[in-house]
Amino acid sequence: MHTVWKGAISFGLVHVPVKMFSATEDKDISLRYIHKECGSPLSYVRKCPVCDKEVAWEEIGKGYEYEKGKFVLFDKEELDQLTDESSKSITILDFVDLTEIDPIYFQKTYYLSPDQAGTNAYRLLMEAMRQTGKIGIAKISIRSKSSLAAIRVLEDCLAIETIFYPDEVRPVSQVPGLPEAGTVNDKELDMAKLLISQLSTPFDPAKYTDDYRQRMLDLISHKIAGEEFHIAPAKQESNVIDLMAALQASIQAVQHIPTDPGPSLTGTKKTKTKAAPAAKRKTAKSKAAAEPADQQNESSGTIPVIAPKPKRRSPKSKTTVS
Repeated sequence: MHTVWKGAISFGLVHVPVKMFSATEDKDISLRYIHKECGSPLSYVRKCPVCDKEVAWEEIGKGYEYEKGKFVLFDKEELDQLTDESSKSITILDFVDLTEIDPIYFQKTYYLSPDQAGTNAYRLLMEAMRQTGKIGIAKISIRSKSSLAAIRVLEDCLAIETIFYPDEVRPVSQVPGLPEAGTVNDKELDMAKLLISQLSTPFDPAKYTDDYRQRMLDLISHKIAGEEFHIAPAKQESNVIDLMAALQASIQAVQHIPTDPGPSLTGTKKTKTKAAPAAKRKTAKSKAAAEPADQQNESSGTIPVIAPKPKRRSPKSKTTVS
């Protein structure tokens, strides 16, 4: 992993030297803009509209637009003065319970590992937080941006989550079209609670996948191979008119889903059958062995494994994808 930040965790008079690493990665598929006429990727040019010329990085400064078309300008030295030595320290201000923080505040997760001779202090802080069940609320500056953060124990590692300041979270009162306070139908409420109960399960992140990204990768593979690729349109959902009927239908659909279907290669529904006598089993086995393979697949209901076709590169012009 690439080190994002180096500094120390500070709580009281204790300092824990640490290194920071990104805990997550963006796996979105990036598409570039292409000139349709020649197939070349487009580039972005830093151009001044007044001087009508391209501007080099060393000629670029920073400014704040306080009125339309009016800016106050800053040079690098002025901005560096705003960053003090505390930018290299994660100062824990309080210890709180994780359940007290609403998920709306969380931004990005990082891993922290001990740096230099800070292993003992790192282990001490981690074990103390684990046994007390508390997380630390701290301040940190990353790339000249100050942020609140929550430090917690994740398995055998300290993790830090950057969180928004309270004034960065918009109030719910600004959301348009929220329903006014009122009562709901008791029967519909009971049905909705029953449906939630039947759909409730322990959280397992491994069961959720990015279907769009997988379809995009399939599309890219087919285009590289010069093959056509079509996706069947999704069924159009109709507007719910009878809420109670929709709840009942949902509960019935959930009840029909098997909780543990067991391993199955054919996708066919299993049925319980009585064991056949030994003589009949032997006869059936010898008969099956005499049948051709395709007839055996047809009679048994199994799906034959089809090897994928080797991909062929299209003689057409290549498509640039990054």
